[in-house]
Amino acid sequence: MIKTIRLEEAPAVPNPAGLDARRLYDTEHAQVLHISLKPGERVERHIVPVDVAFFVLEGEGEFEIGDEKVTAGAGTLVESPGGLTRGMSNAGAANLNVLIVRAPRPGA
Repeated sequence: MIKTIRLEEAPAVPNPAGLDARRLYDTEHAQVLHISLKPGERVERHIVPVDVAFFVLEGEGEFEIGDEKVTAGAGTLVESPGGLTRGMSNAGAANLNVLIVRAPRPGA
């Protein structure tokens, strides 16, 4: 059976910053999340033990992976190996919408 989910129907992911984060896919193998940052919002630096790929859908954001920083706009994938500190921020004037893929699933 094919499953579908619309972004607005996806369950919210509680987070300390109160950002709009939604869980689109969650299995024992991987997770896919969507996060929307308004201008000036940020995800504070933190460590996730698994690999993460950030795909920018809209807007432009600054991604901090380990000791490096990169600015990425729509259509860009940013890779983040597991075990490094990572964070992101929206310094632009429009919303930053990012698809986040975690694999393997944290805690699996």
